[in-house]
Amino acid sequence: MFSTLPVPIIQAPMAGGASTPELAAAVSNAGGLGFLAGGYKTAEAMRKEIHKLRTLADQPFGVNVFVPGDKTVDEKALERYRAVLDDEAEQLGAVVGEPKWDDDDWEAKLDVLLQEQVSVASFTFGCPDKAVIAALQKAGAFVIVTVTSVEEAHIASEVGADALCVQGAEAGGHRASFRNDPEQDEAIALFPLLADVRAAVRLPLVAAGGIMDGRGIAAALKAGASAVQLGTAFLRCPESGAHPLHKQALADPRFTETAVTRAFTGRPARGLANRFMAEYSDLAPAAYPQVHHMTKPLRAASAKAGDPERMSLWAGEGYRMARELPAAELVEELKRELEKVQGR
Repeated sequence: MFSTLPVPIIQAPMAGGASTPELAAAVSNAGGLGFLAGGYKTAEAMRKEIHKLRTLADQPFGVNVFVPGDKTVDEKALERYRAVLDDEAEQLGAVVGEPKWDDDDWEAKLDVLLQEQVSVASFTFGCPDKAVIAALQKAGAFVIVTVTSVEEAHIASEVGADALCVQGAEAGGHRASFRNDPEQDEAIALFPLLADVRAAVRLPLVAAGGIMDGRGIAAALKAGASAVQLGTAFLRCPESGAHPLHKQALADPRFTETAVTRAFTGRPARGLANRFMAEYSDLAPAAYPQVHHMTKPLRAASAKAGDPERMSLWAGEGYRMARELPAAELVEELKRELEKVQGR
């Protein structure tokens, strides 16, 4: 799969609006692999995006889906967090959302992946079982599972994944860990993790986490990756669906660092450190997607009010290097940088 890509660059599937058909099409048409994010939308909305993307590009692209997690949460901790958020919601003229569990339309989305015969299907927050992967492969899909540890790499390898996306601790957005348990998540940096996974399994690897330029791409390829996955690097592109405040914050000197928090969704995720993170990170329980549903109205109200201090500004550690370029131009620039480093 990766050997057929003119450019070994994959645009990360960024749920919540950043990944659009226009962005994925621009990357695929430029020789990389564009991705749609199935998370946080219905199966039919995902299908519509696939159809739209196919009108914009005749190149392969991928679709990412969230694997449902455990329903079990600490209900008392969740209720305490909800009570704390009530004051924040009142200030915004909003209400705290219902802390419900759902499977993100899992079965219906699998049906869409099969029916639409997507070129690449990837999974986050877990690993589908062998039957699901085999069915997708029979339908023509190349299956990638995102992993954050050697243990997860072994699990994905044993059920027949075609490749692994190795996510280092530097990556922006959600940690892709199979278990939403801070005690189990070692958060290993990309290059040590890449070396460990490469030694453990014999599968093509995609490197993800903090890569922003040709030098980073070259280093990941030299370390054994077959391709690299970039998310934050594409956030400022005009085709990105990231909120304008999010795009502006990436270049705003007021935001000086990233941090990992559960405050917005109940799952660890890296973003620009802001007031909401500072005040609520220690209080938020490990309860996904319940916390996501609780804070969603607050985040929407904050965006409407023009207040980035209460928004989830997902970003990787290299966010300052994000460039405000059309996606196709960015892919070309990254390609030039890579070739310069490689001495071509």
